Amino acid sequence: MSLLWGAAATSSALRWTSAANPIVASTGPLTYDAQQVYRSLSDADATEANAYLSGIAPTAAITGIYNDISRAETSLMAVRGGDSDQLVRADLATLATGIPAYTDLIGEADAANRERDLVGAAWLGEASNLMRVTLLPAAGDLYKKENARLNADYAQATGLPYLAAVAAVLVAFAAFRGQRWLARRAKRVLNLGLVAASLIALLSLVWLLTGFASARSDLLAARDQGSGPAQALAQAEVTALRMHSDESLTLINRDGPGDATERDFLSSEQKLTAELATAQQAGHGSPGAAQAAAAARAARAWYAAHARVSDANDNGDYLKSVGLAIGNSTQAFGKVDEALTAGLSADQAAFARQAGKGDNAFGGLAAGMLTASLLMAAACAVGINRRIAEYR
Repeated sequence: MSLLWGAAATSSALRWTSAANPIVASTGPLTYDAQQVYRSLSDADATEANAYLSGIAPTAAITGIYNDISRAETSLMAVRGGDSDQLVRADLATLATGIPAYTDLIGEADAANRERDLVGAAWLGEASNLMRVTLLPAAGDLYKKENARLNADYAQATGLPYLAAVAAVLVAFAAFRGQRWLARRAKRVLNLGLVAASLIALLSLVWLLTGFASARSDLLAARDQGSGPAQALAQAEVTALRMHSDESLTLINRDGPGDATERDFLSSEQKLTAELATAQQAGHGSPGAAQAAAAARAARAWYAAHARVSDANDNGDYLKSVGLAIGNSTQAFGKVDEALTAGLSADQAAFARQAGKGDNAFGGLAAGMLTASLLMAAACAVGINRRIAEYR
């Protein structure tokens, strides 16, 4: 029975540890890397469109665009190096070939824009189409798959120890029955060996449950106050960036009222409002909760600023609409993006901190359970041998 307890307790500890370690070392970081690919590509697209609308793109904007692309490629390499699952290979291949193609297209657009050549708008449109139709769906799918792996590890690392509980009941029953049997046969109330084994079993059970409870609490906090809220904020940021790009593309295309990108902005407005509400709910009590609420307030101001851009464009005042878009509306969007970025950073830091604590709480648990079971077996053997020796 000692070995049964050791097998059950050690197996439970190993199962938890084998899931908690990846949360800190692989699935957690890889989920963040996939999120960075998604966010960086979205930011590059929105920044490029806004810079193009401004005329000759400012040096800072061009630097920001290529920094976004570089960050996306670096994060993509991290995912490729850390995840060999065939399920992500198609997305990785799409992004690996598509990002350089996108970079070439925006390079052509910028070159034409510097020459005041209207063909630049066509290059930009093609780049934006590549981003929206191919790259962002692949990046989003990659993020979902990595996040699913992270959630699977959460489930395994926080799963209740049913096997160990059953084994503990069986061991307790066997110890009780064994003690009673020896008491009747040897005419002694207690067998010191079995008492020692029972105490070791009890202490190891307390250690197992205490370590698990502490680790589980930290890992659930990492999920509920870290990665979960961060996921909601990241999705809201991607939607906001798409809307910012829509606003610029509407004016660049000059298709007049009812432009497809303007319709996309308005439908995305409802989506962003819902996502920000979800982010506030998911992040209740998290470090980024205040920033989620700030982003929701800033978004309402941005919607109003965009409405003025749209009104000027609909009334034929194109120059005014461009001025409002690259001025007030971009500033209003900036406050939304700033709040979302700050919230994401706070929640990601909370995830890293709590996940690390949870992983550390499992440290030495498996080895401890194995050692305890061997000590229990030794104590039982000593106790029984002493009784046997009395009859020799």
